[in-house]
Amino acid sequence: MEKIKMKTPLVEMDGDEMTRVIWRMIKDILILPYIDLKTEYYDLGLVHRNETDDKVTIESAEATKKYGVAVKCATITPNAARMDEYDLKEMWKSPNGTIRAILDGTVFRATIIAKGIEPYIPTWTKPITIARHAYGDVYKNTEMRVSEGSMAELKVTDKDGNESLSLIYDFSDSAGIIQGLHNKDKSIEGFARSCFNYAIDTKQDLWFATKDTISKKYDHRFKDIFAEIYEKEYKARFEAVGIEYFYTLIDDAVARVIRSNGGYIWACKNYDGDVMSDMVATAYGSLAMMTSVLVSPDGKYEYEAAHGTVQRHYYKYLKGEKTSTNPVATVFAWTGALRKRGELDSTPSLCEYADKLEKAILDTISEGIMTGDLAAISKLKSKRTVDTETFLIETGRRLSEMYKK
Repeated sequence: MEKIKMKTPLVEMDGDEMTRVIWRMIKDILILPYIDLKTEYYDLGLVHRNETDDKVTIESAEATKKYGVAVKCATITPNAARMDEYDLKEMWKSPNGTIRAILDGTVFRATIIAKGIEPYIPTWTKPITIARHAYGDVYKNTEMRVSEGSMAELKVTDKDGNESLSLIYDFSDSAGIIQGLHNKDKSIEGFARSCFNYAIDTKQDLWFATKDTISKKYDHRFKDIFAEIYEKEYKARFEAVGIEYFYTLIDDAVARVIRSNGGYIWACKNYDGDVMSDMVATAYGSLAMMTSVLVSPDGKYEYEAAHGTVQRHYYKYLKGEKTSTNPVATVFAWTGALRKRGELDSTPSLCEYADKLEKAILDTISEGIMTGDLAAISKLKSKRTVDTETFLIETGRRLSEMYKK
């Protein structure tokens, strides 16, 4: 077949360790034989980030703003051990956090459902998408240890120099700890609009949950902003599409989620979304079966897998061992980006390719060929555990057969 032409490049962000190896496999086996791939390439591997003083991460985010669609490989956020391992100049920040801040994006994570991989919660027959606010809260907190006998107060100085004080706690009876959190109306508004737009785009109900009964200023501000924007800008559009916006307390939302069938977007504040996305992914079977897309309020998209760099498998790979690392979420990052590029550029052949590749992946699994993580939980009677490359080759064979029909 003639290779599919692209009108506009994707922003390609390469990554680290085992996922970097798999990235190349996916391109060689599943993408380059079918697509005349156009990308603007950025190496976000930790070595190159260190060489560029992490400027490459900022450049990749700015390119995403320019081209509108990016696909990202998993990357290392270094800790103290990584400082020594990679001889780093400093402990560079999370690339995902940097990109989220530049795009002012919201992270949407959705489970990939395959026949034979049954969720731990049997009623979950449709995917649940977690929308995570990607700014503020504990991720931009200020923390202090407090000695016994101290008085902790919250002080705000307005633009005219007027001060407001509020007692946090009188530590006269014990030492302790304090932390300060913040958020911005502008960021919350962007979060709300991203969620409402994504719900309309995917035609799914949107749930939002906080703990406004306890946090009467902080969490309640989230609730009010969502409600105001929905009523003014989105209510009529939701009704036209036939979807619903629903607000409830976070503890009630958890109970409703467990009893549900799935098939909706669950919007969460930053920390809630961080925790709940891993809970949902695990309950469906595997974190390697979860997509992740960062969406900005003005419609820029960055697709990636929801998991990390699979460090343990990478060390095995360096020893020459075959690994059975699950590549599904990384493949779906590519298909998501290529489909969105096709939609924006009116290139239906790209969208068709993305649909076919996703079906080929799911057919491979449903026919019993899978990586070790899925084989361990699969209910299929006949199954074969394969290494990553073999799984991708089997997927490629099914994709090729689709194009021959």
